[in-house]
Amino acid sequence: QVQLVESGGGLVQAGDSLRLSCAASGRSFSSYGMAWFRQAPGKEREFVAAITGSGVFTSHADSVKGRFTISRDNAKNTVYLQMNSLKPADTAVYYCAADNNKNGLERSSILYDVWGQGTQVTVSS
Repeated sequence: QVQLVESGGGLVQAGDSLRLSCAASGRSFSSYGMAWFRQAPGKEREFVAAITGSGVFTSHADSVKGRFTISRDNAKNTVYLQMNSLKPADTAVYYCAADNNKNGLERSSILYDVWGQGTQVTVSS
């Protein structure tokens, strides 16, 4: 089973960009579907984006479509979330998650088996 460590969060201004990284330890990284979720204070955890094990197929939430892009480098055991045109509404703790189904683009958090510790993203207006 993989272990996940996120990095790249921080405090930025509206309109700025950030790239989050999620490094996975363990074998067979490409056998996992990966996703990013986020959770703002007082709100439920919500789906942001997902990517299949091969990296060929992706899915993005409507709220971030056109601004955020998920990608992965299986040689580096890392999944990324490029976030452009950030808004204050994007402020949250961002988590990466791994799904044993490498072909899944699941949007439900309960279907993910492994979670990172999260990284804070704060966007000021």
